[in-house]
Amino acid sequence: MEYAEDPFDIKIFKSVWVPQPHDDVEEQILSPLSCLREFESKWLLEFDLPLVDKKNIDVSLGPNNTISVEAKLKESYVNPSLDFHNEFHYFKKTVTLPGRIDEKNISANFSNGRLTINIPKMFQGNKIKID
Repeated sequence: MEYAEDPFDIKIFKSVWVPQPHDDVEEQILSPLSCLREFESKWLLEFDLPLVDKKNIDVSLGPNNTISVEAKLKESYVNPSLDFHNEFHYFKKTVTLPGRIDEKNISANFSNGRLTINIPKMFQGNKIKID
């Protein structure tokens, strides 16, 4: 007997974690979720860093407009739904910004597991007066 699929039937699937391309299972490093948003005068870069204390976060500015974030977890993270045992101890990610930045005025804030980095843009050129 065949049944028509009910479009309102909710199916719940078991959550399965699969290593992401930027996760380093061997070195026990996870790549955190991040979001880069562009505004007229700045970029806003956000990282989700659960299980992390502010004192264990390192943010650095590298060559070619790269910003790197490294953070040590308060406790190791183990996904219980995996068939194999893997512990992770760190987050690490590098993001390349698509333009010139004002390195001297970058600021960061960490609250409720979210790291927010404000990165002002550097504008080049001279203002043209309109008569």
